[in-house]
Amino acid sequence: MLVGIVLSLIAGGLVGLQNIFNSKVNERAGSWSTTTLVLGMGFLASLTIGFIVEGKRLFSLQNMQPWFWFSGLIGVGVVTCLVQGMKRLRPTYAISIILIAQLGFAMLLDSLGWFGITKVPFTLKQLIGVLVITGGIFVFKLGGERKKQES
Repeated sequence: MLVGIVLSLIAGGLVGLQNIFNSKVNERAGSWSTTTLVLGMGFLASLTIGFIVEGKRLFSLQNMQPWFWFSGLIGVGVVTCLVQGMKRLRPTYAISIILIAQLGFAMLLDSLGWFGITKVPFTLKQLIGVLVITGGIFVFKLGGERKKQES
């Protein structure tokens, strides 16, 4: 469990860092160029590391539902929306909204058991947790707006 927590913390930090880098690329290159660059470099890195680590097993895709192969298309939407959201809202606010959406959607998918994941019963505690995080984002954002207005 500890390894999972550490890896999740690292992933969160890397996502935040990547989003800032993507935003900076977008300032110079545009949204579609940024998406192409990000996903293209990710493809090359994954392919290279995959061959080193897994060798020929890299493309062994037995017993996988064909629609899961399209997750890269979802990645196009993710990168494009992230870049545009950060451009319009600034990183902290955009990432906050993204986290709320991720948490809410994950809670929904867990409770419905869609896409082959184990169904987890929905509880009031989960809903309260998402609402507390959402409330914190509003306090954070509104607190920053008031401070700007007072200056």
